[in-house]
Amino acid sequence: MSKELLETRLDTLMHIKRVSQLMSEAASELLRRGSAHDLSKLSDVENEGFSKAKHQLADVTYGSEEYKAGMVHLKDTLRHHYAHNSHHPEHYENGIDGMDLFDILEMFFDWKASGERHPDGCIYKSIEINKERFKLSEQLINILNNTAKRLGYHDFSEEENDNE
Repeated sequence: MSKELLETRLDTLMHIKRVSQLMSEAASELLRRGSAHDLSKLSDVENEGFSKAKHQLADVTYGSEEYKAGMVHLKDTLRHHYAHNSHHPEHYENGIDGMDLFDILEMFFDWKASGERHPDGCIYKSIEINKERFKLSEQLINILNNTAKRLGYHDFSEEENDNE
């Protein structure tokens, strides 16, 4: 093999190693965020507020009028929560536009986990509801939906459409 080909191969291997290193750093950040996710809910102000609303919101469909009415009582609790958790668009003055990739990923998994608390919860439904709520771009909607599909998350609305 020529010296030029060997140098190209070495450059490629160095690039692969660097990308791997950067992705490992990103994975560490995701693990850190996963461990710290919503720890502010353990504070007195949030624990008391969410405890009062828990039973009121337990069987309510996300995004419904009943849900929105129940959230009104959590105004102070949510203000504290959003101030201490950057994975919520409300944390930033300019909403989604203030977020970074790590915020977006944590938000996505938060929506997924929150949806699992409700019998009719679904990540795709959460994305659709939050599209309006946070004025998400079509491009970001596609990325979120593609991520859900890549991870094998089930879309219950497809079943409903198949049964019609």
